[in-house]
Amino acid sequence: MFTIAAISTPSGTGALSLIRISGTRTKEVVLAACAELKALPPARRATLVRICAANGEALDSGLLTFFPAPHSFTGEDLAELSCHGGRLVTQHVLERLFACGARPAEPGEFSRRAFENGKMDLTRAEAIMDIISAGSDLALRAAQHQLAGGIETPVQTSIDTLLSTCALLEAHIDFPEDDIPPQSIDGVLADIRNVQNTLTLLLSTATRGRLLREGIRVAIIGAPNAGKSCLLNRLLGYERAIVSEIPGTTRDTVEENILFNGLNLRLIDTAGLRESDDRVERVGMQRTMEALCDADLILEVRDASAPYLPLPQDMVSADGAARLTLLNKSDLPPHSSHAGEQGIRISCLTGAGFEELKQAIVAAFPDSVFDVQSSAVAINARHRLALLHAQEALNRAESSLSQDPPMAELVAADLRDTLDALGSITGRVDTEDILTRVFSTFCIGK
Repeated sequence: MFTIAAISTPSGTGALSLIRISGTRTKEVVLAACAELKALPPARRATLVRICAANGEALDSGLLTFFPAPHSFTGEDLAELSCHGGRLVTQHVLERLFACGARPAEPGEFSRRAFENGKMDLTRAEAIMDIISAGSDLALRAAQHQLAGGIETPVQTSIDTLLSTCALLEAHIDFPEDDIPPQSIDGVLADIRNVQNTLTLLLSTATRGRLLREGIRVAIIGAPNAGKSCLLNRLLGYERAIVSEIPGTTRDTVEENILFNGLNLRLIDTAGLRESDDRVERVGMQRTMEALCDADLILEVRDASAPYLPLPQDMVSADGAARLTLLNKSDLPPHSSHAGEQGIRISCLTGAGFEELKQAIVAAFPDSVFDVQSSAVAINARHRLALLHAQEALNRAESSLSQDPPMAELVAADLRDTLDALGSITGRVDTEDILTRVFSTFCIGK
């Protein structure tokens, strides 16, 4: 396998820049680039070295740390060069490593090699990217929990249970002459239902996982001049959107993020909803509709000091989204048309009612979304799809068991489908695993 090299720190100017080299020729590449170095330093001991060009001219000096296989991140020989953080000097060092026999690493190739060499499963590899891209404390906590095996452990436990169950069924089907007693129907059902319970618990975290990774999409809608842009500015704490008494000032969606109770809120200020012949304004309202379709929470802002103007019904629907009605301009005398109207009374001018609004936002979602003490497991869309496939296969297996007599061949086939689906989450399981269980558990042909 080719030896690869890449800059592991973000682009830009800084005090330090880290370059990684991994592969079977790591030692040769490093020794060629650090010509004054006669041998690699002891494992995991940072050593000052000079990186030199082919003509012997020094390119930079830095700290070299060597991690021999298999005890490295990738499972291969791996070296890290901590150099000065200028863009030009870092690029020169990297190009020297390429000239000495390394090639540029592809995106994610270090983590992929770690997976292929058995250093981590797919869920932990995904967790690394989640940690890097975490936009909130809760998202970071969930990613760290996943990196520690929060998803791998229950999935692998389910795989182990089904491998044993499947091995018994396969042995009974393929080697009846050895008189291997099949597991009782009650025992098989118990295993299936235990796994189903685990899958159900994992699937229940799908919404939380999406909200943690993507943030809560909050669409701010309302008639022109209701105070939508004022609400955005007040929540952000600075003037982001233009505020004007002229209707139609906001022609496009304006999106900004804030941290709220440890979670990322994606606030989307939208164009005012009204009938209009203005082509540009109508395009803005179409984008408002798109924001509504994707929203997790809708904040409908109404001007409580002016006559109530109902929004067009085809412009306010959003399946599955929570919804809060905000009666803005509570610092002004209320208009009679809003008397007795249910909603949170706020003033974007004075800040009145915003504590109640924040509490209502939290209450609009399940307790587990904002609860830092709840399970940190949070599956992603790929996990969810695989778990749903596994769940469907288990349901078929349970149905086959209810036949009289039970259809062992169909149950085994459904369990293999379940194993394939669960194995796609971790990246580890195939039919060889079933065969291993069969021959290690039973004395076939003795």
